[in-house]
Amino acid sequence: MRNPDTAGVAQALDPADLREMALSQPADSWTTMLGVMICMALLASVLYLVHRGKLREEYTPIWVVTSVAMLVVIGSFDILRMLTKAVGAWTPSSALFFFGLVFLVVLSLNYAVRLSGISLQIKLLAQEVALLREQAPGRNASPSSSESAESAPATEEVRTGPTGTPEREP
Repeated sequence: MRNPDTAGVAQALDPADLREMALSQPADSWTTMLGVMICMALLASVLYLVHRGKLREEYTPIWVVTSVAMLVVIGSFDILRMLTKAVGAWTPSSALFFFGLVFLVVLSLNYAVRLSGISLQIKLLAQEVALLREQAPGRNASPSSSESAESAPATEEVRTGPTGTPEREP
């Protein structure tokens, strides 16, 4: 036999109702103001770093779009609720964490691709420098380079002493 007291509790804890209750909570004005301040600080930091030359201009659009998107989501809590329902999250905060994680994964993949390209360029440049050093005059054993090396005046050899200061040989 079913207890009438527990039937009401089970109905009150229905997952669909709990989710709807979490999604229907109003936005807190303090949280909204804090979010706006963080977004503005991020945007100002990006512009400052570009102005000082610490951040290249090619990365600026990523961070400006991120700041503006965050401002839009913070300014309109309904958009966040819609996104929360779209991804099937229970609360707006879990949807924010989800999208933050997706953003970080995409950003990491972007940087990994760029680093792979740069490391290949560095490898090719190092090989090219090694070939150029090998072909440089004075390093070749070819007869033409040995003749020019004999006619050139001798240079002083510089050694460093125990303190790291240069010591010249007579």
